[in-house]
Amino acid sequence: MDFKEFFFEYKYLTIPFVSWVMAQALKFLIDLILRKKIDYTRLFGSGGMPSSHSAFVVSLSTVIGIGTGFNSALFGVTLAFSLIVMYDAAGVRRAAGKQAKVLNRMFQHNRAKGEFHLEEDLKELIGHTPVEVIAGALLGLAISVLLMVVVK
Repeated sequence: MDFKEFFFEYKYLTIPFVSWVMAQALKFLIDLILRKKIDYTRLFGSGGMPSSHSAFVVSLSTVIGIGTGFNSALFGVTLAFSLIVMYDAAGVRRAAGKQAKVLNRMFQHNRAKGEFHLEEDLKELIGHTPVEVIAGALLGLAISVLLMVVVK
């Protein structure tokens, strides 16, 4: 079995993985352009533009829709899963990131006064804006359609 056969035999795993990798690479490049410094944590970290979670789950839903039919129960399940993940990324996780930012500032103030402090700051970049979620979803959709329809 050559690479192309392997890739499409396991398309329900490989194509969403490619979408995730592309989102993470774009996140790294966008951060590099905007901040003009290399931050390797952007290759594996959460948060930022575009949402790799959204790219992955929308890619999975798209590949399943194309592969099993958009009227299949499996597509319905993955679509519901995708919507929950994207809602969580832009809602709950984004709110947690905002709370972490406020808490970090409070702890930094307390640290300066010699009062209670954390050993390390809380992670602030864990959620997404709606634009980041939509960009990730569109990326996952585009990569899936490209690989499933055009390349195959």
